[in-house]
Order: sequence, then structure tokens, then C-alpha cells
Amino acid sequence: MAEATALQAEITKFDALAARWWDPNGPMKPLHRMNPVRIGWIAERLARVHGRKPGGAAPLAGLRVLDVGGGAGLASEALARLGAEVTGMDAAPEALAAARAHAEAGALAIDYRQGGPEDLAEEAGGFDAVVCLEVIEHVTERAAFLGALARAARPGGLVFLSTLNRTPRSFVMAKLGAEYLLRLLPVGTHDWRMFVTPAELGAGLRGAGLRVADVAGMEMGFSGAWRITRDTGVNYLMMAEKPG
Repeated sequence: MAEATALQAEITKFDALAARWWDPNGPMKPLHRMNPVRIGWIAERLARVHGRKPGGAAPLAGLRVLDVGGGAGLASEALARLGAEVTGMDAAPEALAAARAHAEAGALAIDYRQGGPEDLAEEAGGFDAVVCLEVIEHVTERAAFLGALARAARPGGLVFLSTLNRTPRSFVMAKLGAEYLLRLLPVGTHDWRMFVTPAELGAGLRGAGLRVADVAGMEMGFSGAWRITRDTGVNYLMMAEKPG
């Protein structure tokens, strides 16, 4: 998450979770379960644009991908294992320390940096894809943040986001259910008022000079497994293109 657009309380909150970020049964358990589905959706579209076979070996080989606000590196590592050259950014120093240690233990060469997309002026337009997952709902200056994501992508590049829709159902399921009833997330992880509707996110991306190209919902089943769905009422993914 970018320091210029994130609340300091949000940075502190996620820094406190750093030590248990990679525990699949810890406070980030929902992200561990969600990650294969969201990365699969992203990789399939990114590979297709570049004429690759999504199910082939290293379908993202040679592609530069920026992972913004990725915490301790769940998405960064998944993308790197698909062959991408990954730069991971986050404003939380403890989370980044955990990311670097975990990547080193797995022999993954990921370029982790503290900060956000606003700090990439010298590399503007340098990434084939910019990925920002479960972050926009924690950002204060949304337009500025989306503008920085857009600038980081190269002409013809793709920008991917995932977030939570602001609906009565998301309040019940993602806030009350996940945090208070099922205890899937630490209490206080989300502020429902900062959830973003697809219409709002699409308008923000268009305001940043991007074209929305695809939208999909994500849904957790009773078994805890996630799947892609047409229902964007709670969790959803959005892909946008930067004009070439």
C-alpha cells in the first residue's frame, strides 16, 4: 500500500500481522485460500494477451509485473512461480521483511521495495502488468492511487485489482460474518464504508486513462474453496487496459 495514499493506521494494522502472514491457518487464511483463484484469473488473461498457453510451463516468463500492496508476498510469489519478473511494493516494513525472508527461503528472486506506485516515477510505463489485490479498500486518495497504478503500466499493459463491493450482503458476509461470527479475519480488518462498488472502481480507472476490459466475482463455498463467478456482490476482480 502506498504511503502517500494509505492511512497510517492501515499500515500499522497489517504490519502487526507480518509474523503470521505465511501461516495458512493464521489470520491470513482467507487470502491463502483465495490466492490460487485470483492469480489463476489474472495469469490466464495476461498469458492470453501475450500469446501464451495459460496452463503451460512458466506462462508469464519474461513479463514484468508490479504487485502493489502485496504485504508479505502471497501474490508476488505466485506470479514469480509462473515465470514473471516481479517487483513487490508495500508501505509496511515488517510485512516486507517477512516477504523478503520467505522469498529467499524459496529461492525466488523478487524485487521487494517499501513504498507505493507513486515512488516509481523513474520506472513509469515499465510494467507489462500492475496487480493490486485487496488494497483499494484501504486507500484514502483513491483517484491519486489509481493514477499511479496507471502510470506504472506500459502502453498496452494491464492493470488488475480485486476488492470488496459495498453492498448490504458484503457487510453481512465480509464484515460481520468473516470478522465477528466465523473469525476468519481479525476484527477491524475492514471498514465497510471504504468498500468500492464496481461502478466506482470502473469510473476511477477510466479517470486514470484506462479502459475496463473484464470483471468477475469471487465466491467462497461451504468447503472454504474459492471459485470465479458472475456474482460481484461481495468479492470481485477487475481488469483494465492502458491504451497503446
